[in-house]
Parts: sequence; structure tokens; C-alpha cells
Amino acid sequence: MSLNSEVLQWKYERFLINKNSNFNKKKILQILSAEDIDIAYKTISSWDNYLSTPLILLNKLNEKLKLNKIFYKDESKRFHLKSFKALGGAYAVEKIIKGNDKNVISTATAGNHGRSVAWGAQKNGLECKIFISEFVSESRAKVMRNFGADVIRVKGNYEDSLNECIIQSNKNNWQIVQDVAWEDYKLVPKLTMAGYSVMMKETSEQIKNEKISHVILQAGVGGMAAAMVAGIARYLDYIPQIIVVEPDSAACVLESINKGKIEKISIEKESIMGGMSCGEVSLVPWEILKNSVHFCVTVSDDYISKTVKYLANKEFSNEKIIGGECSTPGIVSLAGLNNDYETRKKINLNENSNVLIFGCEGDADEELYKKLLTE
Repeated sequence: MSLNSEVLQWKYERFLINKNSNFNKKKILQILSAEDIDIAYKTISSWDNYLSTPLILLNKLNEKLKLNKIFYKDESKRFHLKSFKALGGAYAVEKIIKGNDKNVISTATAGNHGRSVAWGAQKNGLECKIFISEFVSESRAKVMRNFGADVIRVKGNYEDSLNECIIQSNKNNWQIVQDVAWEDYKLVPKLTMAGYSVMMKETSEQIKNEKISHVILQAGVGGMAAAMVAGIARYLDYIPQIIVVEPDSAACVLESINKGKIEKISIEKESIMGGMSCGEVSLVPWEILKNSVHFCVTVSDDYISKTVKYLANKEFSNEKIIGGECSTPGIVSLAGLNNDYETRKKINLNENSNVLIFGCEGDADEELYKKLLTE
């Protein structure tokens, strides 16, 4: 089967219209303020080696799906960390240590957030303790150790590693720099999200006179998705259709939007999209996402390796793109939504549509990336 006909057979798993959708710019910027967003951009853009990451046209995929344009924000080029998370953890470390007497930073991670926190700690001369689950690859752990972090592996999943991080940090008086919010812990996640919003600032300048009609946002605990929504509120003078995509095995945002409240789910099987395999949406992102998201969609792991290969082999664009497993769901969901005639109509996807997708990481897990390329 040719690529052309194969991509036209791709399917999503679940689709949900948010009945409570009501994008309110003022309310969104009360949760993550314009001032916080502006300070983050001013700070991060002053860092050594800062450059806007490329916004690539997926022109070949675009022709297949018969849309106007598909923009791909390529975060594989973000500093030397190969992920958008370079913007969040390191920025939060820099901001939170000012006037703070704690000299040990801690966090739990599925990989990319921990890499950013370790880098931020190293830049600021701090010790760093990083908790990872048994499902995080040794390849990812090694990168964090290379930034000077002490990596502690915990039996169980991401939530188990986070619980252990909280217990040990409270016991040892370590400063937690986490991208997940809970009661009485909201400042650091907000700082992290403010860092992520730099992507939307750059994108708003890169699209020039184009108008984005649809934006597809990956969600784990929801931090990146909510930060992009806040970025839209800050930098765009119009509202695109906002679609959140998740692994079908870990659709905590979809389930929460469906119920109208945070719904904790049990993950029976870990997705290959490990950074998105989360069972509960974070408190701060939820306050933004619950009313601003228009649609939710879930995807299986079935098309992940193919998407990684097609990006690398210039099947979707004139450019070779190194996109890791969590960079793929935007493309997979777009193809699936586009291939379903009724859903395509519901979300107003057509030949005039300009779709924005976030390639949120490169080969951050080099071993997994090589495996996906050869599968």
C-alpha cells in the first residue's frame, strides 16, 4: 500500500466535543497572566544559544489530506535538550531559587522535564535529585546523569515516582520543581507553563499573515496544552479550534472534560508515548483547559513508528524531521479526524484550514527512536 493511500486509512480512537467550551481570554490570563508570559519570554530569549525553533510546512502531508497548510513546530532543535520542556523546568529552577535557601532541587519525570530541571540546576550550581519510574529508559536516565543529577529509579509508574519524590523532598528539605500542580503547590507549575508559552510567542511571529484555524495540543497532565492556550490568549487576536490529543490508554483530559471535573483514570497499559501516559490532569492546567478546549481526541500506539519514519524520510515534508514518539500524535490525530467525513465536518476541517501541530521532541530517547525507525 502506498503512503498516500495508507495515511488516508488512519483512524483516531475516541472523539469528544466539549459541551462547556467557552474560550474566555480574560479568564485564561487571570490563571497564567500576560505579565508572567512576557517575563518568561524576556528571560529565556536572553539565555545563551537561544534561537526560535523552526516552523516547518508539512507540505506533502498537506497535499494528501487536502488542507491549506499544516505547520509543524519542531522542538527537536530546542537548545541542546531536544524537547520543548527545556523551556519549562530550567526556567522554573532559575526563578524559584531566588531568595530560596534550599540548595537541592528535586523532581519526578518521564524524561524530558527532568532533563530540563537537571540542566537548570547545573546552570545554577545546585544539586539535583530526579525520580523516575521503572518504565523510563536507561538512555533517558543517562542524559540526566550527564547534567550532574542523581537519578533515583522507583518501582511502579510515573505517579509512584512523583509520590516518592514528594516524600523524600519533604523529609530532606529539597526544593521540588515539578510540572504538576496540587493543592498548595501551584507557583512552580505556573512558572513552568510560562516557559512553555515561548513556543506560541515564536509561532505567532513565524506565521506572519497566516491565520491558524486549528491547533492540536498533546496532553499528559495538561501543562503544555494549557500553556499554548494561554499563549493563544496572549498573542493571537482570534481563536482557532483547539483540539487536545492523548493516548487512548491515558485520556485523563478527555475523561475530565466529559465529566466536567477532574477524573483520575487507571492506566492499564503504558503507552509508547511515555511522556503522555498520565492518569490525572494537573490542577492549574485544568482551570484553563476545561472551558477553552473545543474537542478532545485519542489515538492508539499503532501509527507511532510509521509517523516517526515518515518524518525522518521526508514523506510528510521536503525537510527531514527528527520527531520522537510524543511528536507524532498531532499528525496521527489530524489524519484520523480528516479521514472521518462526519468528524471533519463537525470540526470545520477543509481545504481552507491552516493546522498547527507541535513536534514537541526529537530523539530525546535515542534508543527508542532508533527502534521506532526500524520497526
